[in-house]
Amino acid sequence: MHIAEGVLSPAVLGAGAALGAAGVALGLRHMDGGRLMEAGILSAAFFVGSLIHVPIGVTSAHLLLTGLLGVLLGWAAFPAILAALLLQALLFQYGGLTTLGVNTFTMGTSAVVAWYAWRGIRRLWPGPAGEKFAAFCGGALGVALSALLTALALAFTNEGFVTAARLLLLAHLPVMAAEGFVTMITVAFIARVRPEMLAEALPVSAPAASPRKED
Repeated sequence: MHIAEGVLSPAVLGAGAALGAAGVALGLRHMDGGRLMEAGILSAAFFVGSLIHVPIGVTSAHLLLTGLLGVLLGWAAFPAILAALLLQALLFQYGGLTTLGVNTFTMGTSAVVAWYAWRGIRRLWPGPAGEKFAAFCGGALGVALSALLTALALAFTNEGFVTAARLLLLAHLPVMAAEGFVTMITVAFIARVRPEMLAEALPVSAPAASPRKED
């Protein structure tokens, strides 16, 4: 999912850098100072998650956790993802510095859209079952959109990348399901032990998540 140096055209790199910077600026505006530690921990989880590869036939894909970051951080996922991608580029040469803007935009946008989807489904389907379904959709959608936006960046650069873009989408279908379950389990655990963390992920005007009653 990390696009490497020398792959994208200058136009795509420039557009990605501008959009990525705008997303990070919005993310910083939405980040509460009291949630910096939470953002740092989730950024570290995103950093480590990329090191866990899932074998898929003759190739492999890695976890992204963009949906999980989106559900828990909302717009603040943008700067958290930027920090993790920067460290990955500097320490492991995952992605690159010139593609940092594009990679931040594709994954940050996916996280924010996953957050909106999670909020919308929770409102339409209140209750424990709806919460689980919303978290699963948020996790899966984060991967799906990251793969789709990365495929579009490749396709806009060169028509020769269209086949590679299709393979990228297909390779991440199992990862969508895996991250949907990871996000569902994680959010269910947080709802039980720290429900206020999910309430903080909602805007002030939205109703806060109610702590579950113990049986």
